[in-house]
Amino acid sequence: MIAEAIVSRLNLDQGSLAGGAVTERHLADLKGCFADERAYRAMLARDNPLLYRVSSLEPAHGEDQLHYGLGVLMPGKVGREYFLTKGHLHAWRPAAEVYVGLRGDGFMLLEDEASGESRLLPLRANTVVYVPGHTAHRTINTGREPLVYLGIYPAAAGHDYGALATRNFRKVLIEQDGQPVLLERSAVS
Repeated sequence: MIAEAIVSRLNLDQGSLAGGAVTERHLADLKGCFADERAYRAMLARDNPLLYRVSSLEPAHGEDQLHYGLGVLMPGKVGREYFLTKGHLHAWRPAAEVYVGLRGDGFMLLEDEASGESRLLPLRANTVVYVPGHTAHRTINTGREPLVYLGIYPAAAGHDYGALATRNFRKVLIEQDGQPVLLERSAVS
């Protein structure tokens, strides 16, 4: 294996990972993710802003290898709900993932696939969040600047967005009285 394939440089100012494949998600790409559908449609009628970008590297393939990606989630809200990622389960359900907060202020919303139990964990500079296998996870930016983080996961993990597209996360994070508050999705209109 050549060194260029296993060494990359993070650029936190640009939110990029040298040599990484870039995926960008705009507001229109997150149809059905936000609880307040009316606020979502109204915002989309005005603009289709970039919500997040992920730059991923897959240096090697195989069951015993790791992949990683640098995520940049923009600040903002749809109605009272903070900007968020689509969220996903891993296609290989036992796969765990580690998120390392590098810049900004936000949270990881975790939801156990079997029990539906939700946990909200802080993700900001100098924090590490462990996401166990069989757990849906979504990143949420509650700050005023981009939330930048590194995700590290098994090469065999894959991403399953379809399972959440049909039912979504049970909880949502909204701003209430200037603070983030976790509510049942059904309580937000």
